[in-house]
Amino acid sequence: MAGALEGIRVVDLTMWFQGPVAGQHLADLGAEVIHFESPKGGDLGRGVRSIKALPVGDWNQYFLVINRNKKSMAVDLNKPEGREIMHRLVAESDVFLTNLSTKALAKWGCSYEELAAVNPRLIYAMGSGYGPYGRITKPSFDLTVQALIGVMTRQGEPGQPPIYLGMGSGDAMGGMMAALGIMLALYAREKSGRGQFLDASLYGAQLFMAAPTFQAFLATGDQSWARQRSRLSPLNPLWNTYQASDGWMFLCEANDDDSWQRLAATLGAGGIGTDPRFDSTDKRRNGAAVLVAELDKIMVGRSVEQWMEIWREAGIRSAPVGNLAGLAEDPQAWANDYFVKIHCDEVNREVTVRGLPVGFEKTPGEVKTLGPELGQDTELILADTLGYSWDAIGELKECGAIL
Repeated sequence: MAGALEGIRVVDLTMWFQGPVAGQHLADLGAEVIHFESPKGGDLGRGVRSIKALPVGDWNQYFLVINRNKKSMAVDLNKPEGREIMHRLVAESDVFLTNLSTKALAKWGCSYEELAAVNPRLIYAMGSGYGPYGRITKPSFDLTVQALIGVMTRQGEPGQPPIYLGMGSGDAMGGMMAALGIMLALYAREKSGRGQFLDASLYGAQLFMAAPTFQAFLATGDQSWARQRSRLSPLNPLWNTYQASDGWMFLCEANDDDSWQRLAATLGAGGIGTDPRFDSTDKRRNGAAVLVAELDKIMVGRSVEQWMEIWREAGIRSAPVGNLAGLAEDPQAWANDYFVKIHCDEVNREVTVRGLPVGFEKTPGEVKTLGPELGQDTELILADTLGYSWDAIGELKECGAIL
């Protein structure tokens, strides 16, 4: 079955993570995504084999996973012949996707104005750092945007250093927003016949990522929503982390009398359910520090698995606090193809990669290939898509316009 975006062609002039992962989502759903790279080393992500200077595996999982299902063209945009290739391909494409600087794009003849003149139906998608307007124009990274907008200051215990949310989560959200914006712009084009410019910034994506808490601050102006808060004195002691004998758990109940009585009934013969200090919503909220301390004493008496079984039978919402090692073995993730196995040529074996976050019954996405070798599709695209003769392709090689 064809993917949902079958027949859509995307020119992907991106680098690192935010931009390439947007293209990856489109490629997973069937779009032809052509990753434009410099003949001199290609996307800098090809050189990423470590995280924080620590080697990660024996294959380049960083580049190969976020550029899966794509083709690669190695074209030197500093040469007029390279810019001509770009313009000819844009004329035959639906989307131009980039997260590079506007200065570099203008130098290479890839500004929105220039490419829209080549193809008025083009969707020009920019994955910027801070949005197209305003005072901030400096380069951006997932970490620096998290620092700026206050995500870090909401993590961890009061008095402790701010905590980076990690795992490239801001970049991942930025890429997802760009992919969503592109699909909406394609839908709008079906009605209007016209392309358009769109911007999906890291700044905007991370504001959205923090939306529930940030909206609470906007609505109330209460500084408690904007700063760290200790688990020892939460706003709701029934919505909090607790430590069992062998690990941590998250309890997710409303602070109302029904929830409290159901929880208290599972806590043993300690009499906490009838303790007058905790017999109302207000008392539990105002005495949260005392209640948490009492619950801490009780929770360590059983294992996480024991508490999960007890609370499941009582209809109490909760979950064990897991880790990535457990997630990788979780049958639920494998049953939904959130993890899949695919052959990796670099190490000549099957490797595990994350799958698709969305499943389609009739137009499913698929992980068909890992990221391409640098320039592996250049000649075929020039010949088959753009109609260059083999003599002309040879001349482009000789002058260094292509790899």
